Amino acid sequence: MPMKHDPVATGKRQSVNMSLDTGIVAAAREAGLNLSQISEHAIRHATKVEQERRWKEENREAIQDWNHWYEKNGDPLAHLRSL
Repeated sequence: MPMKHDPVATGKRQSVNMSLDTGIVAAAREAGLNLSQISEHAIRHATKVEQERRWKEENREAIQDWNHWYEKNGDPLAHLRSL
């Protein structure tokens, strides 16, 4: 499976300090989980969700305008679609 491009990732690593509940750390270690990978994945996901939320908010008016136009005029590419 090919890797997807991640526009946020640089490939470089930076050490950071995090405080986690000791019970969570113990359970994760006991399960053999990699806290760094899990944390990075969760932060990447949360960042993507927030970026998408902001994009939608910043473009809300244009999206509403397009939806209104579409409702009024229909699908401009309908003649190219086949069932």
